Amino acid sequence: MSEKNKIGNKVKLLREARKLSIDDVSERSNLNVKTIENIENGALVPSLTPLIKIARVLGVRLGTFMDDMEQFGPVVTRAKEEKSVTRFSDRGNAVSSDLDFYTLAQNKTGRHMEPFIVDIYPSSETEIKMSSHEGEEFIFVLSGNVIIKYGKDTYELKEGDSIYYDSIVPHHVHSKGMENAKILAVVYTPV
Repeated sequence: MSEKNKIGNKVKLLREARKLSIDDVSERSNLNVKTIENIENGALVPSLTPLIKIARVLGVRLGTFMDDMEQFGPVVTRAKEEKSVTRFSDRGNAVSSDLDFYTLAQNKTGRHMEPFIVDIYPSSETEIKMSSHEGEEFIFVLSGNVIIKYGKDTYELKEGDSIYYDSIVPHHVHSKGMENAKILAVVYTPV
């Protein structure tokens, strides 16, 4: 399994546990078979939108792909503890990461929100591909400047700024210019 995609194996295990073929998941998620295969075998750094669609088909939370063991009580994430990173891209066929997600509620059973610290790296892509999915997102900028494309509007957020929006509207989050940024993101996706 590739270091670029640590969640592909979990996707495959969950799919197989539900006795679904890749074709079944493709048909139900409206994703092409090759995309699902590439996610499962770790060949590509996935973007969030296909993973959210796959999670819906499998009847799990997005965070299930990142969990190792279930925790029924509160989950405390200490500042000095090493955090597990999951890499995502906003580009198709990506072999490098644009976004590094550090989960803040890993293993919390039955959660409805997915809180993350996200490192955003400058994209080498000139064309922005917006995504949409069911749910809501909250973003708080910890450092740097972030551009949020939301439908036809564009918002520039600076350190200390935040935005809360419906994820069904096509959107895209990226750092401004060639500087890195860091955000706190909370994603809610109904199962």
